Amino acid sequence: MSDTPARLLALLSLLQSRPLWNGTELAARLGVTTRTIRNDIERLRGLDYPVEATRGAVGGYRLGAGGKLPPLLLDDEEAVAVAIGLRAGRGVSGLEASSARALAKLEQVLPPRLRPTVEAVASVVEHAPENTGTDAPDPEVDPAVLRTIAAAVHDVEWLRFDYRDSADPPLLVEPYRLLAWQRRWYLVARDPATGEWDIHRADRIVPRMRTHRRFTPTPLPGGDYTAFTMRRVASSGWNVHARLRIDAPAQAVIDRINPAVGVVEAVTETRSVLVTGADSLDTIAAYVGMLGMDFTVDSPPELRVLLHRLAGRYARA
Repeated sequence: MSDTPARLLALLSLLQSRPLWNGTELAARLGVTTRTIRNDIERLRGLDYPVEATRGAVGGYRLGAGGKLPPLLLDDEEAVAVAIGLRAGRGVSGLEASSARALAKLEQVLPPRLRPTVEAVASVVEHAPENTGTDAPDPEVDPAVLRTIAAAVHDVEWLRFDYRDSADPPLLVEPYRLLAWQRRWYLVARDPATGEWDIHRADRIVPRMRTHRRFTPTPLPGGDYTAFTMRRVASSGWNVHARLRIDAPAQAVIDRINPAVGVVEAVTETRSVLVTGADSLDTIAAYVGMLGMDFTVDSPPELRVLLHRLAGRYARA
């Protein structure tokens, strides 16, 4: 490959495709000598690309982290996959704007031969609503907040934050996992003072300054972060909660509900208690009717009023 600019772009693309290359491999791929590769590496460095070199039997070249993002050289399949992925990302609360900006930049430089493929996919693929379990709007999560939380989890550092619209003092926690469910983000964390585990809605977190204080991780009882989050969402993670006595065995109720929306306890062999939650009482009323079982409302009293009103509406229908 005699065209130097084209060869530099090809070399940069190879360096991006895997962590380490030796000079002989790169020379064979580009059809040049190893001396030309060394010269081209220096040219890339002169253009502020941080190409690092290591010596020895397993040495070679790798593209390091720099102060700016270099051009990403994608093959045809990669470019189409990224474009489709970014279109899907526009449906994630808090990421719509950044996904749209990235997609616009990518589409601007897509080769003409790839545009029909991307446009064809975009024209025939539809996204149904993902949040079908509630009548409440999706919470908006600031991507910067997600980055801050993820960094604290990754670096095993205490995280200090305020809870939005709360007068309580700041919380200090050991962050362990970020979990996305039903278009919401939850932080699984442990209170270092009490040892208690809990979940926190990321859309309500307002991070304080970074603590730079590392901690020794403590295993989560049971070890399953997803199952723990589902149980906590069911018991305390919703805007409203209700306690219902169900005229059915506990297992029959469990078989009818999502574990994230209710905790079931057996009272007798034929009766059980369901503690459930949702973003609104209207949602609870709708889903309780879908159980197909007789029940009695223990709390809250507002749910009884709502059910009487719905019963009249259904009767008139």
